[in-house]
Amino acid sequence: MARPTVRILSRYILRQHIPPLGYALAALTFAMLVNQVAKQFGNFVGKGLPWGVIFEVFALSIPFIVAMTLPMAVLVAVLYTFSHLAADNEVTAMKASGISVGRILAPVLGGATLIGLIALLWNDQILPRSNHTLRTLLVDIQRKKPTFQLKEQVINEVVAGQFFLRATRIDPATNALNDVTIYDLEDPDRRRIIMADSGRMAYSSGGTDLYLTLRDGEMHEIKRTDPEHFNRTFYTVNRIKVAGVSNTFEPTKNDEYRGDREMTICAMQDVVARANQDLRRVRNEAVLAVASELRRIAKLAAVGPPGLDTTSPPPSTYCRALASIRHLFAPRAAQAAQATPGGGRGGRGPPTVTNLAYAAQTASAYSQRLRAARQRAAIYEVEIQKKLAISAACVIFALLGMPLAIRYPRGGVGLVIGTSLAVFSVYYVGLIGGEELGDRLIVPPFFAMWTPNLIFLIVAIPLLLSVRRAGSTAHGGDWDELKEGLFGWVGRIHNAKWGMRNWR
Repeated sequence: MARPTVRILSRYILRQHIPPLGYALAALTFAMLVNQVAKQFGNFVGKGLPWGVIFEVFALSIPFIVAMTLPMAVLVAVLYTFSHLAADNEVTAMKASGISVGRILAPVLGGATLIGLIALLWNDQILPRSNHTLRTLLVDIQRKKPTFQLKEQVINEVVAGQFFLRATRIDPATNALNDVTIYDLEDPDRRRIIMADSGRMAYSSGGTDLYLTLRDGEMHEIKRTDPEHFNRTFYTVNRIKVAGVSNTFEPTKNDEYRGDREMTICAMQDVVARANQDLRRVRNEAVLAVASELRRIAKLAAVGPPGLDTTSPPPSTYCRALASIRHLFAPRAAQAAQATPGGGRGGRGPPTVTNLAYAAQTASAYSQRLRAARQRAAIYEVEIQKKLAISAACVIFALLGMPLAIRYPRGGVGLVIGTSLAVFSVYYVGLIGGEELGDRLIVPPFFAMWTPNLIFLIVAIPLLLSVRRAGSTAHGGDWDELKEGLFGWVGRIHNAKWGMRNWR
């Protein structure tokens, strides 16, 4: 049974972390949300959208922001709390009383582990749903009004296959257009290209038709039945009606499509399993194609394709636990139908043609299919590892922040802000770069996402060992000593090389 003093100390340390954790989480989330609102607010206001829809767009951005700021808040809380404890000599008093640094760190690691589990559930259950709802809502907004999706200096398809528009500049606030070019393909026997110096868009009262008022331009027209005649018309004002363009906001009722960031870990594991089955199937087909050709050359009897196990692997322990909880709280809820893995190509095997060009083409086709299957599996595996790595970062940051704060207590608020910004910058740049490398099959998904965690863990271990030494003290240690500890080895190596050169 643990001593009462130790239990009181653990509760005291945890209580010291709760206020800065809450303040840091709220402040970081609010700052990132304000930045998001400042960048996107002009794209939604003045478009005839209900205010509730605009509010919903930014509210649905909060789960993603929280997923990013929760590990940040853990690091800020640990740095702030232990720097104050060290500056007030409380850490020294604890060590003088025979309490080791490991025992001081234990409740912090326990709390960080709990927050990491909360972050995992948040990233796996809440974030995919909010991402899916947000994407669906943004698509509905884009369908409401062409100005949401028209891009400058790009040929935009206003009516599918019939009406295309290009403008050098588009003002979404006033619907004004500059340097306009329109390609009208509505009449199959006539082709029109309409150019204008400027123009403006407006909508009918019902919001289903688009009206274009073009100024100072010309129109080129040619008929397919009479290609020898070309009409060129100049105009000062030209009004065009484009029917069938909806300007009403119609929310999507049921959108079944989900991308990798809109799926849970269990759903992505199922996709990875089916992609690996496709990978094995393509490999077997390639081997069978080569074996069939060799047997045909040797005039041997053809053999059938080898059997391939198409059964899905059993769910992971995490997925089984979630399924049990879901069954416990919602036993009568309808279970989602499992997607059946796509079957292999049936019927005849690959043709047995000895032509080298055909053999090279077949090998290239199999290579492309193999790469496509590997890339599909890698994209979802990277997303799985990212959810796990971000959750584990809560524990890694606690291990890193505690010895830094104890070793350099005189850094104060500057240490908290400076260290946090440096760690966050390196960590999230590493995540973004790792995700890109993992999706491109350059780095395995695990190392692509876990490398930032491993780097900071390697940095944290020597710092923990240094504060555990019996002679270590909380006094001393400011920004100059921190810089010396981080970058002093560069100067020492330079001096050593210079000394060796002089000795020779």
